[in-house]
Amino acid sequence: MSHEPLARSQMPATTDFFQASQWAGILTLVGAAITLMGFILKWGIRFRLVGATSFMGVLTAGLFALGLGLFTRTAIPGAVRYSVIYDNGATLAAIAVPNQITESELDATLRQAAGDLFSYGRAGSASAQLLIRARTITHPEPGVSQPLYLGQVKRSLASREDKNLEVEIYSQNLAQLTKF
Repeated sequence: MSHEPLARSQMPATTDFFQASQWAGILTLVGAAITLMGFILKWGIRFRLVGATSFMGVLTAGLFALGLGLFTRTAIPGAVRYSVIYDNGATLAAIAVPNQITESELDATLRQAAGDLFSYGRAGSASAQLLIRARTITHPEPGVSQPLYLGQVKRSLASREDKNLEVEIYSQNLAQLTKF
């Protein structure tokens, strides 16, 4: 795993989706005009044009919906790359972090994971919390690998903007990383 700060996602911005939906809307209107002309002139492909125009309408609606900002990702400064190693789709997830992580990087990474792993589709009651645990693998001796949990974060499953994140860092385990 690399020990680089988390780079900004290459996901298209909402303005890109709005611009794409505008162009798709124009193409849909052009398709509708051609379809109408096909019915007036009784072209043989007029029903295929209805299908193509309808499909363009669905694509336009989808692009417009994506432009509403359904994918909001925030980058937490100081967070390092992590891998999701377990996620039960409800209230528990685990991430793997590099061995060379510092306490401030771990805090930022846990906050980043809390934002990234939030989803309205997670199973659980409105009062339930998502628990994300961070761990790394240590090698105390050749041929032996041990997981070492470094911290955890709890967040609400009901609200995307959870201001009350409960970040807990296991300082004694973090101190053990210098031994390996």
